[in-house]
Amino acid sequence: MANAPHPMMPEDRDAPATHERQTEGVSLDDRAAGAACGPEGGSTPPLPDRDLAFMERALRVVERLLLPYHRASLRGIEHVPHGPVLFVGNHNGATYSGDTWIFAVHLWRALGVEAMPHGLGHDFVFRVPILGNALRRVGAVNARPDAAEQLLRGGRNVMVYPGGDLDAMRPHRARNEVRFGGRHGFVRTALRAGVPIVPVAAQGAHDTLFVLDDGVRLARLIGADRRWRMKVWPVALTMPWGLTVGPTPPYLPFPARIRMEVLPPVRFDRTGEDAANDEAYVAECAAHVEALIQAAVLRLAKE
Repeated sequence: MANAPHPMMPEDRDAPATHERQTEGVSLDDRAAGAACGPEGGSTPPLPDRDLAFMERALRVVERLLLPYHRASLRGIEHVPHGPVLFVGNHNGATYSGDTWIFAVHLWRALGVEAMPHGLGHDFVFRVPILGNALRRVGAVNARPDAAEQLLRGGRNVMVYPGGDLDAMRPHRARNEVRFGGRHGFVRTALRAGVPIVPVAAQGAHDTLFVLDDGVRLARLIGADRRWRMKVWPVALTMPWGLTVGPTPPYLPFPARIRMEVLPPVRFDRTGEDAANDEAYVAECAAHVEALIQAAVLRLAKE
């Protein structure tokens, strides 16, 4: 059996950081798990540019509006080590994902904009007018197989939501559940890049809308996975749209209280390509990280 992962203590916070300025995350599944950057013997593609002034303006708006609106709180920011690191979180709130921005503000205030993580996004979000352009300006990239590892090897932070649409569109009755759906690509990426995973738990963010049903069966019936890589076709109540069926349009969030916790970094006693190709080891590591986040979400819910 694979060796169990163990926590990594925060690194020396006075050490020089190697981050560049980065941004919020979307989702990463096994198809974005990451192979070695570039072809063997080839040159590594340049890392994506970001509009730093735009990022800081956006963060100030979030700080003024979303933090008081959601009575948001976050603890454990001191656990974030100097990077690069792979942030792994539970996904909430469909297209809104307000907890992502709340985490970004706290990280920015604590460690500066250079600590902001890149996000990897589903292809379709980059085709949405205004939204796609905004995501590119803050450094989000398409979830290509090599994208996450390239960024991590380049000294950048990355944030991923392994559960993707399965997690972000789960029914309201399951709002305090973490649903990674058996996806392990995030562990393979961390093992190949040799970086720690920093789990980030959020509770309350899934109350910003009301998902009646995730529509997994409907998505399968209409071939949504095959056509658009969507495993759900949710039925939801949102402001101002009321009842919607299918991908949730941008909406006005309910004023749910959002609590978040950054957990101590996790590293694994095996890394590299051999570890990443060990299916049993990868599955055990992924289950460990998911269990840490699930325990934190339930703890926050009790508060």
